[in-house]
Amino acid sequence: MAKTQYYTATSIDGYIADERNSLDWLFEVDEGTENPFGEFFAGVGAFAMGATTYEWVLENDNLLEEPQNWHDMYGDVPCWVFTHRDLPPVPDANVFMISGDVRRVHEAMLVAAQGKNVWLAGGGDLVAQFAAHGLLDELILGIAPAVLGGGTPMLRHRLRVDELMLTGVREVGQFAYLTYAVGDVARMGRHLAAETATLLPAHF
Repeated sequence: MAKTQYYTATSIDGYIADERNSLDWLFEVDEGTENPFGEFFAGVGAFAMGATTYEWVLENDNLLEEPQNWHDMYGDVPCWVFTHRDLPPVPDANVFMISGDVRRVHEAMLVAAQGKNVWLAGGGDLVAQFAAHGLLDELILGIAPAVLGGGTPMLRHRLRVDELMLTGVREVGQFAYLTYAVGDVARMGRHLAAETATLLPAHF
């Protein structure tokens, strides 16, 4: 079943950028030789990002002058950019500038994904809107060995203990990848786990 996922890197104390909106600290971390993002993105059929994230990608990857960089990263996978201001499009990229209710856009993204997953690339404010409407199924956090003490929060939305269920732990270089089921998916997982436990024979 297709999932709506928030895959992001974060500091130990839950920030995705420092107080200068910089990711320089993140690029200092040893990523190892594996490519977890490549594995993840192979299952993505549509994705979304906020205006600030899009502007950072434009600048960091020099996309207006070298649009091939976008295509190398994302191919023709459709991307929705949530913005209330005019932003330059990446030439020949499958990008839609949009504003308004995330629920309506989410429906369009699911159709476009054709059975594959939907990725919320960030930032935390945008993902919070999806989470508030119960549209977030999974968190995948690449936790970097850094404590920033402030900056841009990973997610501006409260998720209670009963709304999260740890489903995966992985070490990649100096990153600790934690995967959590979210919301109804987490509740269903807890229910099935409890049901299975009652069926297992007792060991004495």
